[in-house]
This record gives sequence, C-alpha cells and structure tokens, in this order.
Amino acid sequence: MKWYFSCVDEAQRLSGVVLESLDQEQDANGLARRAYRSRTQFYRVFRAMIEETPVAMRRRLLLERAAWQLSRTQLPVTEISLNANYGSLEAFTRAFRKAFGVSPSLYRRMGVTYTHLHATNGIHHHSGNDTKGADRFMDLFDIFSGQESWHTRRLLELAKTLNDEQMDRPLENQVKVFPWDGPDQTLRQMLDRLVLTKEVWAAALTGGSMPLMDNAPPAHRAPSAMLARLDRADANFHGVLTDVRNRGGWEDTFVDALCEPPETFTFGGMFAHVITFNAHRRMLAMDALRRLGVNVEGFGCPSEYLASLASV
Repeated sequence: MKWYFSCVDEAQRLSGVVLESLDQEQDANGLARRAYRSRTQFYRVFRAMIEETPVAMRRRLLLERAAWQLSRTQLPVTEISLNANYGSLEAFTRAFRKAFGVSPSLYRRMGVTYTHLHATNGIHHHSGNDTKGADRFMDLFDIFSGQESWHTRRLLELAKTLNDEQMDRPLENQVKVFPWDGPDQTLRQMLDRLVLTKEVWAAALTGGSMPLMDNAPPAHRAPSAMLARLDRADANFHGVLTDVRNRGGWEDTFVDALCEPPETFTFGGMFAHVITFNAHRRMLAMDALRRLGVNVEGFGCPSEYLASLASV
C-alpha cells in the first residue's frame, strides 16, 4: 500500500512539473531539470506513469489553455498564440485546427465552452476540481450510460447465436429511426447502427475519424466484431462524459468537427440524444430477436441493469 501511494505522489509531482511550466519557455531538457532527473530517465518514468510524454502533454495543455482563452476572454488570437508558445499565428492556427477540428477564430465564433482534448490520463487545463468520480454514489449518468451499454451488449451476445441468414433476413416491420437514415432493413443493420451511433459520437468527442458506415465489410459487422467495436467506443465515450459529469459541465458545448460544416452541441443534449434513440432501436432489436425465436429476457428497463449489479 505504501508503494501505491508513493507511485501516486510521484505521478502527481511529475505532472505538476509540466502543469507549472506553461508560463515559461521550457524544452525537454528544462522539464527534466525541473524534475531533478536526467532527460532519458524523466521521459521513461513520466510516460510509464502518466501515459503521455511530457512534451506532448505540455503541448496539449497549452492548446487547451488557448481554447479556454478563446472561449472565455477577449484576448486577440495573436496574443493567445504567443501565450501558447507558438512562433507565428500560422503555426498556432495549424496546430489548433488539427487538435480541435476548426480554426481558432471559428472556434471563438461558435461559442464553444468545453476546452479539453482527449487524454487517457485525465489531466487537463483548469481541471483542479475534477474528482475523477472516485467515492461517488451512482447518479443518473451512471445508470443511463451503464444500462445503455449493458443492454446493447446483451443483444449482441444473443445475436451470436444466429446464423448469417437470420441476421440478414429482411425485417417484417421496418422502421425509420432517423430522418437522415433509411429504415433498418435487417437485424444486422439495426445492431450495427446501435454501435455506430456510439462510435460516431465517441469520435466527435475525442477528435477521431469518421467510422466505417453501412458499406463496411461483413467481418466488421459480425456480432463478435460489433462487441469489440462497442468496447472501444464506450471507453472513449464514457471517459469524456465522466469528466463532464464530475465537473457539472452538461451545459458546456463542444465542436463536432465530423459534421459538414462543423456544429456545436451541449454534452447534456448529445447524451440525451444517444440514450433516447438507442433505447428506441434496442426495443426494435429485441422484437426482431424474438421473432427469430430467440429467448430475450426482460424488456430493456434500467431496473434490469441495476438488478444485475446487485447480483454481482
């Protein structure tokens, strides 16, 4: 136990070296000196403990601070670029667009209020009040996000008992869920779109690329492959939204750079959208599975998810 707390203290100390360097010109050697380590040792220990190199973390934090200044101050973009240690406005604009999906000026005009970039270590600019969800009681976010993933996984596990002909058999009652989509024509397409919804939003939240759509290869849409895809999407989706929950940021907005043109959404509105429409599609998938002779227990209620937790 003492070893564990020693590691935590060391990780906090090393990350503090980077956090405290944002207002100074620091290269890799300078960061290592501040940590009282050689450059090689500093990089090795830092990356092992914090899952990011010190230079990459510092660059990300400077961009997050720049985004915060764009959204919450009237500082000129040129001054913000200098504060972020970029030698020219052009270099800053390129780096900012690559990180956030839009130019600094457009970011400011869009009125974005969420300024964090995806990071597995959860260390962000202005994140001092982040409790990381430790020692929290389960709240509505935990319930709805947990049951959404749990029920979807159950459906995909049941789909693994079907053959390809059953998965691709045209549905008797085809329902159009979204105005921009055609109706779900098969159970495979319905389940794929359940996973795809989470993948698209996870990519938007973390700056990822647009996932494969309806023309994906068959192997990508097998039930086992969809389960693996869901696990990856959940890790990113829930990672970002847990941070939002912890700091009470549901009304904050973020840029969805996958839209053409980019759009802004609130985290709360986006999460409610996913929960609402995925729940509707899951009800349809449960009915489709039953029509194929599969024994589907329950009816998709969040209380079923809570009961499963109580039985563990």
